[in-house]
Amino acid sequence: MQYTLLAKDKNSEARCGVLTTAHGDIHTPIFMPVGTVGTVKAVHARELKEDIRAEIILGNTYHLYLRPGTEVLQAAGGLHRFNAWDRPILTDSGGFQVFSLTENRKITEEGVIFRSHIDGSKHIFTPEKVMDIQRKIGSDIIMAFDECPPGTSEYGYAKKSLELTQRWLERCIARIDATEPLYGYEQNLFPIVQGCVYKDLREKSAEHAVALNRAGYAIGGLAVGEPAEDMYAMIEVVNRILPQDKPRYLMGVGTPENILEAIALGVDMFDCVMPTRNGRNGMLFTTEGIINIKNQKWERDFSPLDPAEICYVDADYSKAYLRHLIKANEILGLQICSIHNLAFYLWLVREARKHIMEGDFLEWKNRMIRKVTTRL
Repeated sequence: MQYTLLAKDKNSEARCGVLTTAHGDIHTPIFMPVGTVGTVKAVHARELKEDIRAEIILGNTYHLYLRPGTEVLQAAGGLHRFNAWDRPILTDSGGFQVFSLTENRKITEEGVIFRSHIDGSKHIFTPEKVMDIQRKIGSDIIMAFDECPPGTSEYGYAKKSLELTQRWLERCIARIDATEPLYGYEQNLFPIVQGCVYKDLREKSAEHAVALNRAGYAIGGLAVGEPAEDMYAMIEVVNRILPQDKPRYLMGVGTPENILEAIALGVDMFDCVMPTRNGRNGMLFTTEGIINIKNQKWERDFSPLDPAEICYVDADYSKAYLRHLIKANEILGLQICSIHNLAFYLWLVREARKHIMEGDFLEWKNRMIRKVTTRL
């Protein structure tokens, strides 16, 4: 895995580059559609490649471990073969999911004991086990096992949480370095920088992660309840420490506005369930603003979903028809919304990349934010 920095904006920290992996190149900045259980909901792999133009997708260790299970994935030859996706895959370690099971988990130095949300069965995740699971999944980018505390955590809790995360990170790295990939191609571990909204903790975490010299780095524990201004401030703190020649991944973020602001702060990679989850509830992100397709105002609007026609669904279907499908609870409506929103997110980061290369990113970003935050 290699990251090549190609250009940097003259008026911000925005940059673009290419991340080379065993399953192909990733052109940054990039958005990664979320395929939690091995599928991006309501979207075929072919649509992801040809229509949405996704270059990498994300899976989740917790969910894939429970279903279909690592034995099935290993028998299939890894997730790439199992789900017919031959481009890069990143897997989240499952830490966020495990720690969200507040009533059904117990944290120890060894790891986390938890009960499945599916059947209540008891399991344990240790840093070593999570690395082994991701080896079996076969992801190109493996995330470290960390604790993700709430964004509103008090300083004392955040400090103890970070110290545990750092000890677990060292165990993750020891396990990865002591094992080999199972399917004949390289896998790389990204440490996760934590520390809530506390500057000194974020700095400590970033410095510790950089000292371990990995192929890339993630910023976690943001967009979990803290104000957006605090999130941006922490990104700025961390990115002053993370190296220029390695990719930076902001986990679980977010709205189009969040993504554009984070790109301006030097972030390269993003993921979020928002385009598909909100899409399934009738929210469309467009080049002109945000549409709630359930509103009656669209009942007789036969214009395209997005005047920019960034994907085939924009030209093929009208707002009125999509509203009808959503109101009638037709599966096709969920598919159209999901495909459009993902295509918009990928279009947005490609446009950001183009303007970084052209040298006018900041001006374009400010104009674009006014559009994407408008309620139509």
